[in-house]
Parts: sequence; C-alpha cells; structure tokens
Amino acid sequence: MIPGIPHTILIIIITILTSLAAWQHRNIMNRLIFNISAIKHGQYDRFLTHGFIHNDGIHLFFNMFTLYFFGRSIEWFFRDYLNGMGFVLFYCSAVIIAAIPSYLQNRNLNSYRSLGASGAVNAVLFSSILFNPWGMIYIYFIPIPAIFFGTIYLCYSMYAIRSGHSPLIDHRAHIAGAVYGFLFPLLLEPGLGSAFFYKFLATPFS
Repeated sequence: MIPGIPHTILIIIITILTSLAAWQHRNIMNRLIFNISAIKHGQYDRFLTHGFIHNDGIHLFFNMFTLYFFGRSIEWFFRDYLNGMGFVLFYCSAVIIAAIPSYLQNRNLNSYRSLGASGAVNAVLFSSILFNPWGMIYIYFIPIPAIFFGTIYLCYSMYAIRSGHSPLIDHRAHIAGAVYGFLFPLLLEPGLGSAFFYKFLATPFS
C-alpha cells in the first residue's frame, strides 16, 4: 500500500478504476463478476473480485460514498493488526464472507451472477455503528444517526430480496456483511460489546 494514504481512499480508488474498466470492456466484467458456473470450475477468486466492480454509476457512488464516510472512522482500530494492514484484511474478508449466503442459496443455479462492494461496505458501516452508534452521516446536508442509516439500509436490502429488485446486486450480502462487520471487531476486542451498550443507551434524544 502507498504510505500516507488512508486505506479507505486506496480501496475507493481501486474500486472506481476497476468498475470503469469493467464498464468499458465487457471481458473484464465477465471475468470478475460473481458467477456460480465459473466458481464451480475453480475460479474461486471471484468471491473477492466481484466486490470491485459495480452495476452502474449510482450503485458505485452509493457504496463508495458510504465507505468514504465510515471507513475512515474505523481504520484506526484495525491498524494494530497485520502490520497495519488490518483494515484491508477486514474489508477483503468481508467481501468474501458476505457472498457466501448467496452462493449457498444459488449454488445449483449456474446462471446466477452478482457484483458490487455492498457486503463489505455494510460491514464497514456496522463496524462504525459498533464504535459510535449515534455518529452522524449527512445526506443532502441532513444529519442522520449512523444506527438509523444502517437500519434503513438493511430494511431496503430485505425489501430488495423479496421483490427481486436489481438481481445483479447481492442484497443478501448487505445483511451478511452487517453481521460480520459488527461481530468481527468484537472477536478482536470483546470489551467493545459493553462499550456499545452504554453508548447506545446514551441516546442524544433522551
């Protein structure tokens, strides 16, 4: 990694460049996308690569916007692990872990495909919620508590699964990523659980 540049920013740059390349060259999109048939033929790298391409500009912007706001706020925690590369490990493992439920759900459907960083971004979002549940994110200059934003995000994901909206986007990954992102730091530092509980009770609305 390039010294001095936050890993969140580097991941965003890599994701944007890879997505742009995939939009311009269909062979890149076809090689990186999550594809059940290809995975069965040994291309296991697709569990990771699909997280660096996106369906369109709106899909890319929303994921990178969320990653930008919340990734920077939790990098400090992961710097103590893997010689400073802990956040990269966390993010990449979240891409993989979040894809597993849909793989198991669709493993007999060779035509199934998905793409996008939503699972990993949701992992970052819910890790941030663990550390600061009442932190604010500004959408159109309107402040929204992170825990509300995350809840809305999950509700949309569940709606999308039921409605079949945007079939190329792995909405199950949103939910799996959220669970992984919340639990992974707890496995590293169990004391974060009690800290979250007291922060959650200290609602700014009380």
